[in-house]
Amino acid sequence: MFRLFFLLVCLYSGLLAAQPQEGGSYRIAVEIDDYDADILTLGYYLLDNQYIIDTAYRDDAGQYVFASDTASLPRGIYICVLSPNNEYFQLLIGDDEDQEMSFKTRAGELNKMETSGSAENALFYDYLGFLDEKQQQSTPLREQLSDTTLAPAAAAEVRAQMEALDREVKAYQQNLIDTHPESFAAAIIKANRPALPPDFADAADEEARRELQWRWLQTHYFDGLDLNDERLLRTPFFFERVNYYVNTLQIRHPDTLAQAIDRVLGQFDPQGEAFKFFTVHFTNEAASSNIVGMDALYVHLVDTYYRTGKAYWSDEEQLAKMTETTDRLRPLLIGKTAPDLQMMTREGEPTSLYDVDADYTVLYFWRYDCPACKKSTPLMKEFYDKWKDRDVKIFSVCTKGEDELGKCWDYVDEQETGDWVQVVDPYQRYYQAYDIKSTPSIFLLDRDKNILSKRIGAEQLDEVLTNLEKAKATAAAGK
Repeated sequence: MFRLFFLLVCLYSGLLAAQPQEGGSYRIAVEIDDYDADILTLGYYLLDNQYIIDTAYRDDAGQYVFASDTASLPRGIYICVLSPNNEYFQLLIGDDEDQEMSFKTRAGELNKMETSGSAENALFYDYLGFLDEKQQQSTPLREQLSDTTLAPAAAAEVRAQMEALDREVKAYQQNLIDTHPESFAAAIIKANRPALPPDFADAADEEARRELQWRWLQTHYFDGLDLNDERLLRTPFFFERVNYYVNTLQIRHPDTLAQAIDRVLGQFDPQGEAFKFFTVHFTNEAASSNIVGMDALYVHLVDTYYRTGKAYWSDEEQLAKMTETTDRLRPLLIGKTAPDLQMMTREGEPTSLYDVDADYTVLYFWRYDCPACKKSTPLMKEFYDKWKDRDVKIFSVCTKGEDELGKCWDYVDEQETGDWVQVVDPYQRYYQAYDIKSTPSIFLLDRDKNILSKRIGAEQLDEVLTNLEKAKATAAAGK
């Protein structure tokens, strides 16, 4: 059946403070029968949050008036929230003419609305009234279908009635779009139409069919959603739609996600608010991700949008910090060749990471007084015992300075790590080369010392290496 994404709202407690746009003015008068609380709150949607933009107090005439002589309201869907039970109704700011209007309704029946001064809201509430009518008609039909004793013929008749209601809704929506193509209500309807892929009945099997449908969705997902319509930015569904495209329809790989984000941002006005807010959102999301290797996405976004000057809102100090971070991360991205390490053995002999001759090298940074390392090292030993005969070596670095090296060797003796390559660097140059912020810190390298994985737990090593070996075998079989 039809879906009412735009009728959803998060809890009022999630509303945060915000301000109207400078310039212009607005006046929204609200009258609510059977409601006599002192205040009425006006909020709006932005990304996945809701923000307070104004509060109106009940006047002597029983009205609540949101007004400003020096600012106008950004376009979008707004919510008027009643106190204290958080009932709400919605209103549209679709264009510059929707800055002075009035609404009259009744508490408990907020879907029944009289509007004045706004053709957009009149159209919107006519549509909501129609949907409410069809919803009431469909309720008893759904109840009948939930009855497991309903005869098959009767159930088929009920389903036919529901399909007829669905056709009525779709016809109403299409008529609204055809007769008011530039309206905000039309944009909302088009944006919420589901992208339904073809059946691809000629596909070889079910897996192939799903693959084709997935690829179709990736290409056509935004067909009904105009990403350059700034009105949609302040709606309860816009962020969800964009986020689903990036984080659900795509493989969770930094290169794939970078392409998807670039496609989305490329459809926004590069000087618009949507471009700003989503660039910031995806950059922050990449920066805070716990997924291994997602720092590559952060580097991509900073390089593409911040270093190039496209992030018009960033100041010099912020930009300097971000570029410094990306420059530190870049040499350690998965796929890059790990920096060499000039180290010293227990006997005082020089050695280096690149001297290790093995199909896989596990680079293990630890401290003898690190509680997490004391848990990690026994797991590393279990891993090594399983993999040492398959050309895997551990390059073990105690991250202590010259005056504590003796305790490093005491810990090595205590742990009985066998033939691990145990090394130290009195000058501790690895801290900068490998951006070591805490221990333990583990990197998995291939024969050429390219980084295969990093910042993983010792308990994950066996699974990671097993999967790499399986992928290698599959690739070899496919040649």
